[in-house]
Amino acid sequence: MDANRRNLIKGLGAFGVLASTKGLASPFSIIKNFGDSPNGKIRFATIGMGIQGHYDTRAALANDGVEFVAAADLYTGRLERVKELYGNNIFTTRDYREILQRKDIDAVIVATPDHWHDTITIKSLEAGKHVYCEKPMVHDIEKGKPVIEAWKKSGKTMQVGSQRISGSVFKEANKLVQAGDIGEINYIESNSDRFDAIGAWNYTIPTDASDKTVDWDTFLKDSPKIPFDAKRFFRWRNYRNYGTGVAGDLFVHLITGVHYITNSKGPTRVYASGSLSYWKDGRDVPDVMVSIMDYPKTKEHSEFQMVLRVNFANAGTINNNTRIIGTEGQIDLSGSGLILSKKKLPKAPGMRGYDSYDTFSLAQQKELDKQYDALYSEADRKTEPVKEIKFNPPAGENEHKNHFKNFFDNIRSGTQTTIEDPLFGFRAAAPVLACNESYFSKKAFIWDPENLNKG
Repeated sequence: MDANRRNLIKGLGAFGVLASTKGLASPFSIIKNFGDSPNGKIRFATIGMGIQGHYDTRAALANDGVEFVAAADLYTGRLERVKELYGNNIFTTRDYREILQRKDIDAVIVATPDHWHDTITIKSLEAGKHVYCEKPMVHDIEKGKPVIEAWKKSGKTMQVGSQRISGSVFKEANKLVQAGDIGEINYIESNSDRFDAIGAWNYTIPTDASDKTVDWDTFLKDSPKIPFDAKRFFRWRNYRNYGTGVAGDLFVHLITGVHYITNSKGPTRVYASGSLSYWKDGRDVPDVMVSIMDYPKTKEHSEFQMVLRVNFANAGTINNNTRIIGTEGQIDLSGSGLILSKKKLPKAPGMRGYDSYDTFSLAQQKELDKQYDALYSEADRKTEPVKEIKFNPPAGENEHKNHFKNFFDNIRSGTQTTIEDPLFGFRAAAPVLACNESYFSKKAFIWDPENLNKG
């Protein structure tokens, strides 16, 4: 057992990311003599060792044939924690550029605050590194094309980190939709509600937070220069200058999943509304948001509308799910699996009940009965019973690990065809960034998902 794997197992109990160590050893084929790395291993570094950076690092190491060798973060306490978890041999720095200069690093995980994603990703690709970048891929909609161009030019593998689509539930949903099992899609709704302080991004702040333990100037990047503020650094998701709000943090997962299932490139019109309802703690992004998105008819799918909701002030029953509704049924996705409900209308349209039939004369009713009987048989009038099919993921499935496996497999094969490449990733990011622009401008946002341009 190598040092990374041994230190990973030691840290599992404290961090609680993986339920057991059994899943760490699931083997898959490894092409020998990968690059110049010792023993054919892919050597990676993580830039940004916050919450998601730790989760990503562990999910990456759950795959065989990889080695964690370096980490960068702007807070020294997190670099100390890296060595506690993974050993003193891990190279640590507050300057991510030192990682890019190292020839022994094949790939980087970019898990920084959103406003740094595009810059570090582009610099990493230019330095010859493969890149796994957290969602949303960019902080500003204008930054999407430069990342895509840098990726194509580099020839390197890149994966965007909305890992849910690497689970079997989304693969099954895609198969059902593409097979036409729910007919033509006309409406999709999805929600992601919460009601707790940590869920609302009020993360713990260390007692030693200061402009000495944190590289504050680098964190600010090109945002307005202000004095050190520990809340802005450790709770950056709450601020527009560094994060992308509930849309960029949560809508992006919902949209990524829908695009994967439907093979869609994105909406043409986005309108978002909401409020800062409960968490009035200095943040400048809403905690309640609803968005309506219009998806045009394409060769991949029919025209449909999607409604997304996030509510960080939901004190009622929380039932987060996604419903994809078609002309012959619906797919209901939740954290535990999916349910396909098939329902077809009878051939006969029906008559009587809450109908104008009873308002006509008896003679007219008799004539209508005669015509109806001539047109429709008894079989035509019967409604088929609702058919329900359930699908649950295999026990112990780890979609986060699978997402990294797809990334590493493409690195080994020298291909750029990851399940969530930058083009796919930007087509999911653009609508959520459009949500923010719509919310703050109070106007609909028009988007060209094919050519990636504002309308």
